Amino acid sequence: MKDAVDFQVRRDDLRVHRQQALPQPDAVELAAGEVLLGVDVFALTANNVTYAVAGDMMNYWDFFPAEDGWGRVPVWGFGDVLRSRAEGVEEGERFYGYFPMASQLVVSPTRVGPQGFTDGAAHRQHLNRVYNTYNRVSADPGYDPAREAEQMLLRPLFMTSFLLDDYLADNDFFGAGQVLLTSASSKTAIGLAHLLHRNRAGQVRVIGLTSPGNRAFCEALGCYHQVLAYADLEDLGTDPKAVVVDMAGDAPLRMRIHRHFGDALRHDCMVGVTHWEAGETEAELPGPAPQMFFAPAQIQKRAGDWGPGGLEQRAGVAWAGFLDATGEMFEVRHERGTEAVAKRWLEALDNRLPPSCGQLLSL
Repeated sequence: MKDAVDFQVRRDDLRVHRQQALPQPDAVELAAGEVLLGVDVFALTANNVTYAVAGDMMNYWDFFPAEDGWGRVPVWGFGDVLRSRAEGVEEGERFYGYFPMASQLVVSPTRVGPQGFTDGAAHRQHLNRVYNTYNRVSADPGYDPAREAEQMLLRPLFMTSFLLDDYLADNDFFGAGQVLLTSASSKTAIGLAHLLHRNRAGQVRVIGLTSPGNRAFCEALGCYHQVLAYADLEDLGTDPKAVVVDMAGDAPLRMRIHRHFGDALRHDCMVGVTHWEAGETEAELPGPAPQMFFAPAQIQKRAGDWGPGGLEQRAGVAWAGFLDATGEMFEVRHERGTEAVAKRWLEALDNRLPPSCGQLLSL
């Protein structure tokens, strides 16, 4: 039996990491109503860096608490029930959901039903239920065992893409005629570009901003009307007016965008921080103040607008269309062990995970 291990990072220096030994599954003490999930496989993307960088601001560190100063980075993946003392959750069942980078996780299932359960652990009660839900694959109509990689790599990010597309359209694109996506090779940006290109044809042009090395990859996707390297930003016209959806979190780049567009920039929507070490600027930004996009707020709005199941139904249809369109977008790489996890985590921090690679990991 392999050793059970937990991968942790320093919250004040994300490059510092350690592996903590966990008790073997048969030695874990489960209280009545608890379940031990074995984390089989998880995806690593730039989105996980965002979770860590925004860990304090957005409470991401609270999902899986660690000792003071240390954090357990959340990831999306699949886990199997190793042991269960919870009614309605059987050993051997497979679930999709939010995990730490670890070999296993103890959860306290509540709201148990055919589709899955919500983790009712006390420390997660103040956190959004979207991240506390574990979906039983046997009851998930969107589950395909042959496409687990795409589900882990793209589905959580695609929900953000779906909500962003809906948010922008719901606000009539703030009067803009072009949408700029920074970090255009990121999976959230690709999902949003796909939806804008498919659903909003004739309403807005979709412009991707990326590094020179990723430009050809983004152009080949077919979902951007135009792709520019960051250095060429100023080549863009300021008519029509623009909205920027910022996945990069690069303060100097944000300043350039605001200075270039000025009053022609109608909205600055902050989403990710793939360029988290680009540095801050204290200079006052021309144009609109950046606003952080908070997906749960749009979920709550649409839950009220569309009624029970309405959001899930629409997002499911959109996901199926995106999945069909992905084709061979990237090559899946699955690696195992603490050394592989540490190596790929540092690559993710340095934005060195190639966009054409879908990185899966197991401990």
